[in-house]
Amino acid sequence: MPISLARWESFYVITGTAGAALTGLMFVVIALTGDRAEGAPPDGVGAFSTPSVTHFANTLLLAGIMTVPVHRVLSLSLCLGGCAIFGLVSTGLAGARMRRLETYAAGAEDWAWHVILPLLAYLALAASALLVPASQALAVVGAATVSLLLLFIGIHNAWDVAVYLVTQGGNKAATAAGTDSSSSEQG
Repeated sequence: MPISLARWESFYVITGTAGAALTGLMFVVIALTGDRAEGAPPDGVGAFSTPSVTHFANTLLLAGIMTVPVHRVLSLSLCLGGCAIFGLVSTGLAGARMRRLETYAAGAEDWAWHVILPLLAYLALAASALLVPASQALAVVGAATVSLLLLFIGIHNAWDVAVYLVTQGGNKAATAAGTDSSSSEQG
């Protein structure tokens, strides 16, 4: 018997649109601040920016999956499970990249927002995938909760990246060029 997710359509239109828009904004921020980070090693982009885009893209993907007109128990379970596995792998890669950073020492807040919270979100999505056969209503609420959680994790992390690029990127570029940005502003 097909699973009806029609009541969730508006929710996923909103979250999917937000995920898509925020993915685009990440591209704009990186493009506009690229010249400020010139000369600085690029290892932070893979560790901090890529996971944010991944969370936004997964939010968009979840919206697409959850608005498929007709899902069966198996198809919904497999789709949610696939998203969960993709998220868990990408979160593991993000953690590995953070560990290898040479230009920045990730603190407890970085680990919490970039690894621990996403890991918990994707584990909850995996649990939702496993719950589909037993409790479809709970599984659907779990997937919606994960969708919102990924949006807010991505927003927090994207904000951190944008602030870092604007405040530190220019200073690193000036230092790499052999000038001090504060002295050039005064003179």
